[in-house]
Amino acid sequence: MLKDLTTATFISIATLVILFGYIIYQEGRQAHVAPGMEEVISDEGVIEAGTDDLMRVPAVSFDIPETISFADESVPLNIPDVRERLDKELQINCYLHSNTIFLIKRAHRWLPQMEKILKKYNIPEDFKYLPLIESNLLNVTSPANAVGYWQILSTSGKELGLEITNEVDERYDPLKATEAACKYLRTAYNKFGNWTMVAASYNRGMGGMARAMADQHEKSYYDLYLNDETSRYVFRIIAIKEIINNPAKYGFRINPKHLYNEEPLRYVDVNETIKDLVDFSRSQGINYKLLKRHNPWLRQERLTVKRGERYRIAIPS
Repeated sequence: MLKDLTTATFISIATLVILFGYIIYQEGRQAHVAPGMEEVISDEGVIEAGTDDLMRVPAVSFDIPETISFADESVPLNIPDVRERLDKELQINCYLHSNTIFLIKRAHRWLPQMEKILKKYNIPEDFKYLPLIESNLLNVTSPANAVGYWQILSTSGKELGLEITNEVDERYDPLKATEAACKYLRTAYNKFGNWTMVAASYNRGMGGMARAMADQHEKSYYDLYLNDETSRYVFRIIAIKEIINNPAKYGFRINPKHLYNEEPLRYVDVNETIKDLVDFSRSQGINYKLLKRHNPWLRQERLTVKRGERYRIAIPS
């Protein structure tokens, strides 16, 4: 049939099809615009509206605090790039909705326990936010084989006093890993005398930060030109600290009953080899899943205990 159509007729039909499609497209766009919103968006795409109108838009920009600190060390927000770097990390975490919600929930369980250990080692409380950005408070393994909440490498973990074998890996124990991290943080502070630099060194290493300082003749983290990951690192900690301390300000409405609480536990001291941890868990009135949940440092289905050794196994009470 197309062979019988004249060029003029074909063009007319094509024009009608395009026009009809455009009309449908415009009607679809209007159906997704809240009443009145077409009047509050300027030519530059900037929202020109009050609070009620903002409630109808999918995303907003948040004000960053006028002043903010990390470990009682002021962040120099008067430096434009510093202000923008913090702004970026705040915006990113505000719109990682599900991830940030679960961070807030898990933080309620773990941060109070970590605070006690940080205090024991005289480490500023703000370092409790470091494992949130390292691991999301999950026992994950990085591509570089850093493990656990604090993302500790095997060699570093052993140097910091953690037991790491085929059957036992204390990097997976959130509280023992916190103790190990505190030892590193204290050593780094003795080297740098500055907690912000200590935090950055947890990402790049003490040697890496020392070389950057020497090469660039700078002493402040905020004045150093660094690789992207380390350049963002401290700002990520500060941003998640700000959101967790002021969730409603950044659009998070968390019902207190939805927060995760510390679970009551009792402890069993073991000084003899356990050949089958499945049988052991049943003898304690729980299943193997619960044993592993509360003792993720147990890496096999048996636990070899050498003469003179002792392990504490957590059992939900």
